[in-house]
Amino acid sequence: MIEISGLSKTFTLHNQGSAVIPVMTNAALHVAPGECVALTGASGAGKSTLMRMIYGNYLAAGGSIRVGDVDVATAEPREILKLRREVLGYVSQFLRVVPRVPTIEVVMEPLLVIGTEADTARVRAADLLTRLRIPETLWSLSPTTFSGGEQQRVNIARGFAHSYPAMLLDEPTASLDAANRETVLSLIEEAKTRGVAIVGIFHDAVARASVCDREIDVSAFAPDRAA
Repeated sequence: MIEISGLSKTFTLHNQGSAVIPVMTNAALHVAPGECVALTGASGAGKSTLMRMIYGNYLAAGGSIRVGDVDVATAEPREILKLRREVLGYVSQFLRVVPRVPTIEVVMEPLLVIGTEADTARVRAADLLTRLRIPETLWSLSPTTFSGGEQQRVNIARGFAHSYPAMLLDEPTASLDAANRETVLSLIEEAKTRGVAIVGIFHDAVARASVCDREIDVSAFAPDRAA
């Protein structure tokens, strides 16, 4: 489902004479349907960079990033937007939503944009918010007023609302209490059972061992290691 080969990335420092800094060379990764692969490595090794390249936020310098039938490395913006709507979900650490939109609508939105009926989307959103222990009294309020932990749980609910064939998870259990952590791990296991291909960053070693089938140390793709 996710196939990466020969992938490289550079950053250009425009405020330092346009110096080009190589950060990743010849990266390779395969994630099959129903598999969860953890990206590991020290801080600064390139885990977040690789995730952002898969999602199309960072442009690759070379190589390919195939998610289903789309090569993100060469795709047009409209193709990437379609991929994000229908195929590739991304649960980041931070909730970014339009202010004043009610929480229930924030979670429904990924379903509505693919044509799901509003009643069906609302039932799915309500189920996820309930499982993640967001009180119903808060569903009509904007999540921008919530605590950090509540915002993270809303973000997780939003990310799991649509059954994406592939998902990227960036620290999905960070800052969660034990009960909500177990709920998130259950959601990941359910996604794997549906055949979802998952790439994630899990600094929580216990969570990583619980749901991840393999680990890839991205330090192996550093330019000095790959040379």
